[in-house]
Amino acid sequence: MIIALIQKRDFSINLKSHSYIFLLAIIAVFHLWIQVTGMKFTTASNTGWIIGTAPIFMALLGLIFFKEKLNVLKITGIIIATFGLLLLVGKGNPANIDLIKNKGDLLILSSSFTWGIYSMVNKKISLNYSPVMTILYLFIMMAIIIIPFTINETSINSVINLSSIGWISILFLGLLCSGVAYVIWAYALREMESAKVGAYLYFEPFVTVIAAWILLKEDITLFMILSGLIITAGVYLVNKD
Repeated sequence: MIIALIQKRDFSINLKSHSYIFLLAIIAVFHLWIQVTGMKFTTASNTGWIIGTAPIFMALLGLIFFKEKLNVLKITGIIIATFGLLLLVGKGNPANIDLIKNKGDLLILSSSFTWGIYSMVNKKISLNYSPVMTILYLFIMMAIIIIPFTINETSINSVINLSSIGWISILFLGLLCSGVAYVIWAYALREMESAKVGAYLYFEPFVTVIAAWILLKEDITLFMILSGLIITAGVYLVNKD
């Protein structure tokens, strides 16, 4: 809201665009619900790895809905980046991978697909509507959809008794991981093909590994560095004109 006011954005209602935004809000709420639910039954690291499949769904959906071309170079880049991801997950041996172990993993995989659908609808809106205003109205509509299911005595007590670390975590997730990230994502989809934007998601597991090494003192190995370089090479090929 503050950014929109500073940029003097037009707050007028466009029924066609807002109908798409409402659809986008429904998809986003469903996406977050199955992802959060899935994380209750699987590990955070598994979640990071499985979400790495989202670029594949985005590339295929972009081909279907926007007729975006997948030339040999892009397909090669996607394959290389996928191999790098599998190398990272399998700790040097893709044959070691055994991710889909329970319903949590299946839900997270489903959330990767719904993120692909979200990105396609987002791209459709962003081509004709400001990304900043799209995300502003998106969050307002998401709040309207979610409130009836979340406003209860238990939720209110949880908020009242939330620790300072809890508030910091919520602000970090809300302002950066949701607010800023969603706006940047919308801008990227507006300017680039879906396959190119989605390719950057291959970095997510690699960033997870680096963050775990810095914050949680987890080990980082030569295979992790090698897989990160392979992922980088694949993303470069996808985005190379």
